[in-house]
Amino acid sequence: MKKNFLVLAFSFAFAATASAQTLFTYGSYAVDAKEFLRAYSKNNTQPVTDKAKSISEYLDLYIKSRLKIREAYDRRYDTLPQLLAEVANLRTQVAENYMTDPAIMNRLVQEAFTRSQKDINVAHIFISFRKTDGFFDTAAAQKKRDEIISRLQKGEDFLKVAETSSDDLTAKTNKGMIGYITVFTLPYEFETAIYSTPVNKYSAAVASKAGYHIFKNLGERKAVGKIKAQQILLAIPPNADEATRKEIAARADSLYKRILAGDNFNRLANTFSNDYVTAVNNGIMPDIGVGQYDPAFETALWALAKDNAVSKPFLTPHGWHIVKRISRKPVVTDANDKENMQDLQQRIMTDGRWKISRDFIYKKVKDKAGFTQYPYDKAAMWAMSDSVLDLKPMTDIGRTIIATTPIYKIGDSVYNATAWVNYANIYRYKQDGTGAKPHDQVMDEWIKFSLLSYYKDHLEDFNEDFKNQMAEFTDGNLFFEIMQQEVWNKAQTDTAALKALYQQNQKSYTWKQSADAVLFFCSDMNAAQAFYDKLKAGPAAWKTEITAFEEKIIADSSRYEWGQIPNLNKMAPRPGMLTTPVVNTNDNTASFAWIVNVYPEPTQRSFTEAKGLVINDYQLVLEKKWDEALRKKYPVTINQKVLEAISR
Repeated sequence: MKKNFLVLAFSFAFAATASAQTLFTYGSYAVDAKEFLRAYSKNNTQPVTDKAKSISEYLDLYIKSRLKIREAYDRRYDTLPQLLAEVANLRTQVAENYMTDPAIMNRLVQEAFTRSQKDINVAHIFISFRKTDGFFDTAAAQKKRDEIISRLQKGEDFLKVAETSSDDLTAKTNKGMIGYITVFTLPYEFETAIYSTPVNKYSAAVASKAGYHIFKNLGERKAVGKIKAQQILLAIPPNADEATRKEIAARADSLYKRILAGDNFNRLANTFSNDYVTAVNNGIMPDIGVGQYDPAFETALWALAKDNAVSKPFLTPHGWHIVKRISRKPVVTDANDKENMQDLQQRIMTDGRWKISRDFIYKKVKDKAGFTQYPYDKAAMWAMSDSVLDLKPMTDIGRTIIATTPIYKIGDSVYNATAWVNYANIYRYKQDGTGAKPHDQVMDEWIKFSLLSYYKDHLEDFNEDFKNQMAEFTDGNLFFEIMQQEVWNKAQTDTAALKALYQQNQKSYTWKQSADAVLFFCSDMNAAQAFYDKLKAGPAAWKTEITAFEEKIIADSSRYEWGQIPNLNKMAPRPGMLTTPVVNTNDNTASFAWIVNVYPEPTQRSFTEAKGLVINDYQLVLEKKWDEALRKKYPVTINQKVLEAISR
């Protein structure tokens, strides 16, 4: 008996009190019409010709299930450790799916798809917050930002301004040229600024943790997709003299001539390339998208117009390169391509823009649960933190903060100085290893972390779909457990009752026309046909032949009534007969049978042969008696007016 078989009865949790649209009551409990219709719609997906009859039949099943689940709650089955563990495990698995606003995620996916359709050639000016002495000076950075924007507004050439004034050291040689970028190439805030800037225009200054960034859209093209390529890299050592540089350039030219003469690119890459990661794989690189490599490298690569084309040697800051195009993968242009849209969603979930899709949570928790910021002395809090976390001497001001000093409150949960220190101890350092974050930044991150955690821990209060899914799963487990105790286990183990029922209804347990047969269940029609062809010459050897098909074919030998034999149709079976394979349209599996013996006349089943049928019948007997007892314990009253209204 599988739990997913039981879905029909418990799609949603019961209502605690009656409403104006109460459909029925059972004992002191009530179910409203809306709740019932949600369950009905979920479990009756096929068109119905008689809605009133369909609803009436389902209502009977639904009431029976609600009574059983109510009984399970009353017996405290919901506190059983195994059920609690299963519910907790499911909660962990599915909660993450409810941690974003679907509308925002859909917008981000559509935005990413639209941006993926074009590449933009970009130049960049950077104004650093950090001065030459290593200290931050945001005021000086703001002043320089305003001066640069003023120069650009007066018409100065963007590339010249980048060359002379950008704090990006590479701008002295590349004039701020980044090259072509596409979606996911740069941080989301930079990408948004660039894709919002018209051709030949520059963006507003975008602030990051490092400084200000100004971008210019130098031109756009239809997205070129990705290229699979091989390369030979002859690296130029740091501080190499001119003679060494000329020698490496000559070696690159020599290798290129050997390739043109027909020498094997794979072998040359393996032997000579200084890109040791790809050299062991004959120079083959991972798929290359726009904006991943130096602009000079990408320019040479994308200039290769066809597969197997090889570039002339070209120079980048890394050395001399020779690249060979293996294949090109165009960008997906179909907005209905589900695989591509799912891929975009997965990339969004590992990208900075993912945070935006969670911003709604902070507001939702504050609005619904409540958020209170307690007043505290920041200087004292930071002094205490430095003393505890970095073992600095405790100052007098730091001593004013104690372990229980409250910082903020979410719902009924108060977060104090101890919780702050525990969080800061783990998360106060920058991920790039450059030191500790500012106290204010860590505090802000802690508050957001706490809001997210509160939302996740109280998801049932914030998301109706999640609440319904968890209630459905919990009720399903309770239904399964109580049915196991009251019906299924008893029906399996009460041998005396089973034999008595068999004797009372012996005439009901007969074989119709039947046959001893081996049924072959195949993963698909190809496997079925191949196995069928092997068996035609000698089906008795099926045990030997089936080993070649591993898990693709399963055999089951037993006695079957003629109607249970695959593809027998109206034919009379005969010993030695193989039925031809037939496809199951539900899942595209296939099956056929080998007939061993035939019993053309109906015969009585022995108790052993009939035991499965007797167990099923005994389960019905037990459940019927139990249903009657439950209706006495929880009297059912149906609101006929509401039933008539929803049955129209």
